Amino acid sequence: MKSKERVLLGMSGGTDSSVAAMRLLDAGYEVTGVTFRFYEVDGRTEYLDDARALAARLGIEHVTYDAQELFRERIIRYFIDEYLAGHTPVPCTLCNNELKWALLARIADEKGIYWISTGHYVRKVLSGAKYYIAPAADKDKDQTFFLWGLKQDILQRMLLPMGDITKNEARSYAAERGFEQVAAKKDSMGVCFCPLDYRSFLKCEVPETLLPGKGRFVDEKGDFLGWHEGYPFYTVGQRRGLGIHLNKAVFVKETRVESNEVVLAPLSSLYKQEMWLGEWNLVENSRVLGANEVIVKIRYRKQANHCKVSLTVEGLLHVRLIEPLESIAPGQAAAFYDESGLLLGGGIIL
Repeated sequence: MKSKERVLLGMSGGTDSSVAAMRLLDAGYEVTGVTFRFYEVDGRTEYLDDARALAARLGIEHVTYDAQELFRERIIRYFIDEYLAGHTPVPCTLCNNELKWALLARIADEKGIYWISTGHYVRKVLSGAKYYIAPAADKDKDQTFFLWGLKQDILQRMLLPMGDITKNEARSYAAERGFEQVAAKKDSMGVCFCPLDYRSFLKCEVPETLLPGKGRFVDEKGDFLGWHEGYPFYTVGQRRGLGIHLNKAVFVKETRVESNEVVLAPLSSLYKQEMWLGEWNLVENSRVLGANEVIVKIRYRKQANHCKVSLTVEGLLHVRLIEPLESIAPGQAAAFYDESGLLLGGGIIL
C-alpha cells in the first residue's frame, strides 16, 4: 500500500466502519469519512454524532450526505411495491448494488479521490483480468451475498480493510487503541428502516385503501382454511405468525395478488428444481453460463446448492438445481459462487 493515498470511507458510526477507518490510517491512507443520511428511525441522529466524534478523534476529514429523499424513492418505494406485488424484496442487496457504492464513487470523484471503502466483511481478489468479491475471514459475518450486482468500475476501486479479521478481532482492535465505546457497540439487526417487523412498517407507510384487507387462506386444492390479514403480510416459506392453527405444520407456498389468497402447504410442496433470474449480473459469463456446476445461494447464511445455469432466448438466467431447494420466492436474490467461494454474480428470482 502506498503511503498517503486517499480513500473515501462510508462511516455509519458503528464498530465496523469505525475500525475500518483505524485500519486504513494504520496502513498509511489519507482517509475522508462520509456518513450517509439514508433513513432515521424516529428521527434519531446519534449515529451522525458518533461518526463525527470518531473522525475528529482520528484527525480525519468528515462530511455528511443527505440521501434520505433518494433512499425513499429508490429503496423504500421498491420495498413497498414488491410486497404489494406479492414478492419478497431484498432492500439491502439493492441498496448496496445501486445506491451506497455508487454514491461513494460519485462523491469520491467530486473530491478527486480514487479509492472507496466500507466496513463490509468481504475481501477482493484479482483473478485473470477481473476483480471478484471473496468471503471474509469471519464466516459468520461474511457479506458477499449482498454485493453480486457490483460492476468492475466499482470493484477495482474498493478497499476492504475488514475482510481479513473477525468481528471479535475488530472489537479488540478498537479497545486496544482506547476506543472502548466503539468496541462495545451492538451489531445492527435486520433492515435498517424496519429492523423488527415489516408488517408494521407497511401498515404505517401504505394507506389502508391501498391494502387488500382480509383474504382467504387456501390449501393447494383451493379449499378454504381460514382468514388472513392480506397477502402482502405473508412471504413464501413463512411458517410463524400465520395466525392460523391447524393440526399439522404448514408453510406459505404462494401468494395470489388478484384474488388476495395465500396458499398454505406442507414443506414438501415448497421444493423446486429450477428457477429463473432477471436483472442479473455476472463478473465473467463463461464461469457461470454452461459451466459444469456452480454454487447458488438464495438467502444470506443459507445452505449452498449446486446448479447449472443457462441463458434463455428471453435474456433470463435459467437455474437448474442439482438438488431441489425449498421456499424459492419471487423477488429474492440468488447469488452464484465457485467452489473456492468467489462471488461470480447473481440476479433476482422471477
